[in-house]
Amino acid sequence: MSEFPQLGSASADQTGLGSKAATLSGLSAAGFNVPAGFVVTSEVVGQLGNGLANALEVAAAKIGPGPYAVRSSSAAEDLAGASYAGLYETLLNVERDDLEHAVGQCLASAGEHRVAAYETALGAASRGDAASPSMAVLVQQMVQPRAAGVAFTANPLTGDRDETIVTAVAGLGESLVSGEAVGEQWTVRASDTTRNGDGNILTSDQALQVAALARRIHERAGVPQDIEWALDHDGALFLLQARPMTALPLPAVWTAPGEGLWARNFRLGEWLPDPMTPLFEDWLLRRIEAGYLDGMEDDIQVRVPFRYGSVNGWYYNAPPIPSPRIVVPLIVRSRGRLPWFLFNVLLRVSHNPAAAHRAVLHGLELKWRQQLLPDYRELVRSAEQEVDTAPPARLIELVDAIAQHAGIYLWSLAVVGGSAWKMEVALARFWQRHLATPLSDIPEGRLGHQALLRGLTGSTGLTGSGLTGNTATPPESAVYSLDWYHQTLGEAGIRRPETDSTTSGKEALDAQRKAAEAAAREVLLDNPRILTRFDSLLTMAQYYAALREEQSLYLTLGWPVLRRCAKRLGENLAAAGAIEDPQDIHFLHLGEVVNPSADHRELVGSRRATWEMQRRLDAPLIIGEPGRFGADPLASAVDAARTTREVPAGAIVGHPASTGRATGRVRVMSGLEEFDSFLDGEILVARSTAPAWTPLFARAAAVITDGGTLAAHASLVAREYGIPAVVGTGNATRLLKTGQRVTVDGGAGYVVVTE
Repeated sequence: MSEFPQLGSASADQTGLGSKAATLSGLSAAGFNVPAGFVVTSEVVGQLGNGLANALEVAAAKIGPGPYAVRSSSAAEDLAGASYAGLYETLLNVERDDLEHAVGQCLASAGEHRVAAYETALGAASRGDAASPSMAVLVQQMVQPRAAGVAFTANPLTGDRDETIVTAVAGLGESLVSGEAVGEQWTVRASDTTRNGDGNILTSDQALQVAALARRIHERAGVPQDIEWALDHDGALFLLQARPMTALPLPAVWTAPGEGLWARNFRLGEWLPDPMTPLFEDWLLRRIEAGYLDGMEDDIQVRVPFRYGSVNGWYYNAPPIPSPRIVVPLIVRSRGRLPWFLFNVLLRVSHNPAAAHRAVLHGLELKWRQQLLPDYRELVRSAEQEVDTAPPARLIELVDAIAQHAGIYLWSLAVVGGSAWKMEVALARFWQRHLATPLSDIPEGRLGHQALLRGLTGSTGLTGSGLTGNTATPPESAVYSLDWYHQTLGEAGIRRPETDSTTSGKEALDAQRKAAEAAAREVLLDNPRILTRFDSLLTMAQYYAALREEQSLYLTLGWPVLRRCAKRLGENLAAAGAIEDPQDIHFLHLGEVVNPSADHRELVGSRRATWEMQRRLDAPLIIGEPGRFGADPLASAVDAARTTREVPAGAIVGHPASTGRATGRVRVMSGLEEFDSFLDGEILVARSTAPAWTPLFARAAAVITDGGTLAAHASLVAREYGIPAVVGTGNATRLLKTGQRVTVDGGAGYVVVTE
């Protein structure tokens, strides 16, 4: 028998083989297609001395002509609690004459600093001795694959054990394992396969074959597996490695907090692209929601709470469920004002926007301009003057006051600016009924009703609107998220554009919009009654689309000073030894913030780890079951806005937010700190966009977001710039990868990967 144990040999002693080789040896013996190989233990290397080269020559001849793959096999490697992935040397395509050198190099890698650092982080003892008996080297006949990759028998992001994720690259899989290549990804659930993109590395049947191999190993081991595989040019599938998946999250369960449908991209959800940090959820969110009810009570003399809750850290909300038991007492207490208000804001605005504007909305707009916004500015200015010297108790009072006023402001935005999408739906339905067919042969007509809503800011000519224009220049208080854990635009140091889009671009959009208006009026000229209705719908839809974005700009005026308050409170806690860093305050609750004598460091670490895991989840846009009021209330509005209902197979489907088509390279962005990486002409992909993202719209070819609605920031600003946008895709940031080439159809509301 050779000095070296052969893989799959019944007589092979598993002791000293190392985890990788022992696992593959057992799987080979069980009938899995593992490339032939042998194991070189550090103990035998010491015994052979100068005879090592000859012994390797003999052993290699038995497994094939070469070349060979030479890989580490440590006793501590590929375990459930520690993978040691990528820490030891792997050498591929090694010729027989070079085996001795390659084996020595692989053994020596056990003494590298990166291995010691990893073990220290795990709390393990250092194993820097290259001749340690716990280290071995696996030598195998090299597979020259047509395709190779990895497979996980549970979704590593969501923990879903019913999904197998298969990733493949052409040729050797080393570029994928090392992170140099992204690869083609398949999601396999039972016999169903979904490919991310239109790659041609694997067929659906081959993806199923790889998934089946991985599942067989999972069933044999009893725990989720991470495998490496290779498919040769003859179609043979080889197993190269198998190990338990590490750091696998528990499967996320998306149970609605109450009855009915719950959405994560309405109201505050549009402004929260990540799960909430504990301090925001426990403190700021509560104060904002209370202020929202204060604003409601001031306008209509009742408080009707919107149901909201946290699911896996993500914000979800649902409209209140009216019933006679609830509504009748409210109507009585409001002395008749509530039904008048509901009639105008919920019903009339969708059918006769001009009447709703005259009856309710314009008065509330004037209140916002003349009272709410000036009061907000003064409150913030006053707080800025005392934040640097205020004691902790006063800092808390300042936060409460600003958050409460922001909630009042949010109420105004929800009612006034929030009417924009209802008015747009009315215009879209009018277009479909009266204009879509007669205008289908002209370029402006093919853009759909949204041709009437492009390039609006500062150019609608609405008398007395009070619009300040140029929403393309957001204030420094603009945010990525309402969660005050994140920087504002000013703090991030993002340079704001001096002007709107180029003059020629603005003129082109104005001309296009006016051409669409003129073409529509010409079609309707013979029917004065219908023409009058069109003009009324158009005026209101344009007015409120611009007004909604203007209101949005100033919702977060208080966020810079709120963050300064939180920083000061965090500094007090850090000085007292309660937390390590002032930023750690965001992973506490308010009751813990006011208790600096306690040691919160372990609690902060646990909550931060949970939050980071929650950020990797694909949070569904809608959870729960339809209640007495039926399905998603926006579904019919979205359907009315589409220029076509024909969607290509494999497309990512969302809301048709800004009409037009564009093809380009994707840039997936997760925050303000990445803005400098965005290149002109790329397609912006983000979870959602708030006013802080506006500087990128002048450079983007198109925009795609996970969340958002027809009246979201991304929708309105994309129209202002005349670029296509698809929002409400759910998980485009997971499905798309930076560098992929895609086509965005903003009128139909879909995205297609083209390579």
